[in-house]
Amino acid sequence: MNLPDGLLGTAWTVLAWLVYAAAAVLAARRAPWRLLADSGRLNAFLAMIVALILLWQLQAGVKPGLSLHLLGATVFTLCFGWPLAFLGLSAVLLGVTLNGAAGWQVFAVNALLMAGVGVAVSHAAHRLVDRLLPGHLFVFIFCKGFFTAALAVIGVGLAASLLFALAGSYAGHYLADEYLPYFLLLGFSEAWLSGMLSTLLAVYRPHLLVDSGEALFPGRE
Repeated sequence: MNLPDGLLGTAWTVLAWLVYAAAAVLAARRAPWRLLADSGRLNAFLAMIVALILLWQLQAGVKPGLSLHLLGATVFTLCFGWPLAFLGLSAVLLGVTLNGAAGWQVFAVNALLMAGVGVAVSHAAHRLVDRLLPGHLFVFIFCKGFFTAALAVIGVGLAASLLFALAGSYAGHYLADEYLPYFLLLGFSEAWLSGMLSTLLAVYRPHLLVDSGEALFPGRE
């Protein structure tokens, strides 16, 4: 995560920009912009972006591109839905890139990995929970907040490792031995943070949860 320039070939970079442009246009068209007309939601949206910019700066790694940091995609998706979450995480990456912690040429690659994969896994898992499990507070916290966050981080790790292996940046066996296992530990940390924030939001600020706030507390403003 937070890939630097020069790690991937030109073909991968150009392809990523094309895919990212299409995804960003789709997200912008489907985004529920009306949510941000409310000052409380807008403040929460901007505060989450600023907090994640700071959080993404706290990363660990020993080789270029093989860094790890907490993600925040699951909570963002719970609060604003996948389109705004994708655009919001893109804004987070913009702030990180402006600060020099990621490369400009591979901005689209970073965005597709962290915002794209992270939000896609979170959204898919949330819809699966909605289909298979009842709308209950504990289901929301443990399935949508806790376990989904771990899956999102692990999904990003798998996607990044596959990309590195296919692009020839690092050997597959090295990634499997020295990079991927750490995403299990990172996923556990992400799950605890996301579960804690989901609990606080569900109990004290359910109106900020575009995903399930009303379902958990019917009639509560």
